Amino acid sequence: MHAWDGLIRADELNVYKRAGYGRLPREGRRPAVLVVDMEYNFTGDRPEPILASIAKFRNSCGEAAWRSIPKIARLLRVARGRRVPVIYTRGFPKTSDVTRHEARIGTEIVLPLIPRRGEAVYRKAAASAFFGTPLAGHLVGLGVDTVLVTGCTTSGCVRATAVDSVQNGFRPMVIREAVGDRSQAAHDQTLFDLNAKYADVVSLAETLQYLNALRAAAAPGRAGD
Repeated sequence: MHAWDGLIRADELNVYKRAGYGRLPREGRRPAVLVVDMEYNFTGDRPEPILASIAKFRNSCGEAAWRSIPKIARLLRVARGRRVPVIYTRGFPKTSDVTRHEARIGTEIVLPLIPRRGEAVYRKAAASAFFGTPLAGHLVGLGVDTVLVTGCTTSGCVRATAVDSVQNGFRPMVIREAVGDRSQAAHDQTLFDLNAKYADVVSLAETLQYLNALRAAAAPGRAGD
């Protein structure tokens, strides 16, 4: 089952198949987990209907973001147990035109996914986690070849980050239950397009199987080790 099942017409799927899309290189053996913008500005401060959430945090994905949080948390537990690096991004705080909730905690990473000591957290001012940050150099220094992309939003910062992962020489895997968007249609369409051109869109179960199959010696140490 794919997130985009029923969204793309059979004749369009045939076009992609005949054109050779979706035939991407296999994942590498030295992954890192990237948690993109799981801050209160994009998640809201609790799981609640999106209209209630955006009254406080105007860019919130509402319940879609909160459905992804336990999936990301599970991935992080396994990744850390395999000594796979975990890296976070978040935005810069605004100084004007903000709600009181945004001003108070907007750019803080949600508590269930709080970074551990030694894990890199980069602030970014654009959609891609690579733009204007040391991320590419940090991944090269760790010997990473594969980036496990999580976070929000699927059609925005997740997409931009996955595309830039390829452009910087890394192999992106987007974990479908670990990303979210304020629009289900945008989420599904983006996952289809990413899977066709730039990334492997995989389930959490497939990702955990991949991590558990790694030899301990193959995984790079966490930042700060």
